[in-house]
Amino acid sequence: MTVEVLHPPGADGPRCLVLRCRVGTHDVQDVTLAHADEVATFAIQKRTDEHLSGRLLLEQALSQWGFDASMISVERTEHRAPYLTYIPGVWKNTPLPSISLGHSDGWAYVALVEHGWQVGVDAESKERGIQKNAFDMMAKGEELNHLNTHPELAIEAWVGKEAVQKSLGLGMHLNPRFIEIPIGVGLMNISIEDSKIQLEKWIHDGAFIALALTPGLRGTATAEDALLQATQEAMIEGDWGVGCKTTRSNA
Repeated sequence: MTVEVLHPPGADGPRCLVLRCRVGTHDVQDVTLAHADEVATFAIQKRTDEHLSGRLLLEQALSQWGFDASMISVERTEHRAPYLTYIPGVWKNTPLPSISLGHSDGWAYVALVEHGWQVGVDAESKERGIQKNAFDMMAKGEELNHLNTHPELAIEAWVGKEAVQKSLGLGMHLNPRFIEIPIGVGLMNISIEDSKIQLEKWIHDGAFIALALTPGLRGTATAEDALLQATQEAMIEGDWGVGCKTTRSNA
């Protein structure tokens, strides 16, 4: 599998990595980060290929970041946003990066950002069109008027909106009509309610790519996380050792 490293031009901020590879056919048994029961629900081969290619690419990204994918699982929030967690029994608490996954036009995309941030990546062929009757579902007001006048710009707006939706972990639970994306601006900062988002858009090899970064955390704490946290707090408070309440609470 050939992997391309995509470096957003001019991006500044937290440590981030964006990769892409061609979608191919893979055996689920060869993909460490894939859940066989999830893959079994896919109705068509194309969806399976995209999913497994994305998971393999994520393994490559984690390796470049310095993590062993065999210790990690990909889980989802209530809004289906993916996040990383250690598998039960690993007992590690090194902060994991946040992730975003996508696929378009035969490519799989993966973005990672350092702990404490959330990331969203999206891409589409710049030649792809969007039907004008869909514009009022993705824009409103002056933005909608602008897209109706310049329909060729819709795909750039859509890619940016999707990246923002992913970075906030909401997907289509955040109405794209409430996300206004300036057209023709490569790097920008936008606000949605209390969220501050850095959005970058660029063209690479015929594809519009958008990367959105926002401060925050995603995922849920595991029982191991809670125990590790309690142990750390007990050690800091000096309540650690033989006979202490942390080690002998049932004595």
